[in-house]
Amino acid sequence: MEYSPEFKKNFATAYLAEEYERLEREAQEAAEAGAGDPELARMAEEDGARIRARQASILAEIEQILAKENERESSAPPISVVMELRAGTGGDEASLFAQELKDMYQKYAERQGWKTRNIDDLTIEIAGAGAYDALRYETGVHRVQRVPVTEKSGRIHTSTASVAVLPIRAKSTIDINPVDIEMEFSRSGGAGGQNVNKVETAVRLVHTPTGIDVRSSSERSQLANREKAMQILCAKLEQLHEEEEARKHAAERKEQIGTGDRSEKIRTYNYLQDRITDHRLKESWHNLPKIMLGNIDDIVDALSLHTGGTSGRVEGNDDRD
Repeated sequence: MEYSPEFKKNFATAYLAEEYERLEREAQEAAEAGAGDPELARMAEEDGARIRARQASILAEIEQILAKENERESSAPPISVVMELRAGTGGDEASLFAQELKDMYQKYAERQGWKTRNIDDLTIEIAGAGAYDALRYETGVHRVQRVPVTEKSGRIHTSTASVAVLPIRAKSTIDINPVDIEMEFSRSGGAGGQNVNKVETAVRLVHTPTGIDVRSSSERSQLANREKAMQILCAKLEQLHEEEEARKHAAERKEQIGTGDRSEKIRTYNYLQDRITDHRLKESWHNLPKIMLGNIDDIVDALSLHTGGTSGRVEGNDDRD
């Protein structure tokens, strides 16, 4: 197997790809240091052999991880994708931003001809060919910089919202012990006077070992909401397992870049400069109002074609951590 920068897009192999590239830089620096000095050149050659052996080991591990993923995708391909959005720092402004992101994804999906439905306030399910492949890299922290409508002094606020993209499979790879699940029922929201308001059809599941909770209120029956909530819970537990495996392998690194983890800041929406910047691509797009109406095709395509974050550039980027 040959190395590809594409490996950095997959959070399961990102930590290995970063290590491979670090070793590549180390080998290049050693070779440059040994130029013109026989002794240093000999040492650089020894280092090069060690580095190539380590890189070969990394490629073998990446190949094994990808083979397992391909096996799982072929045996249990996603039948839909659930996008769960949550407000982060920023109070009411963060909640508003999370809702705007949800609307953006929903409009994008509808433009693609995919079926969408609300699972809960900030959770949507999208079903359609290619939906998961198109949206899987939206996982992470999205940041907005703008002057809120309620801000009288004109001060710029920075708020965040997190996005989790969960593939829903007809058959889960996770077995859940029923005793580990707490179940709660409540009335679903909806138009006043409808049956959905009078019966406790909404279901909330809590997986006690992990504390993960899921709520489904979109279905008209308690049973259907319970089944949908269980599908989402399985998807969350699968994702948690994969993230823990990635962190385990990356434990020796001082920092993780491009892991696809939900705690990773991936994008900034800067309203004052009418610019959206993807920090993984180091690329920007303009016309934010149009983008927020679901016109994210260029961003999705760029992520699909991303080969190591070297395409595009960020002009005048004043984003601060």
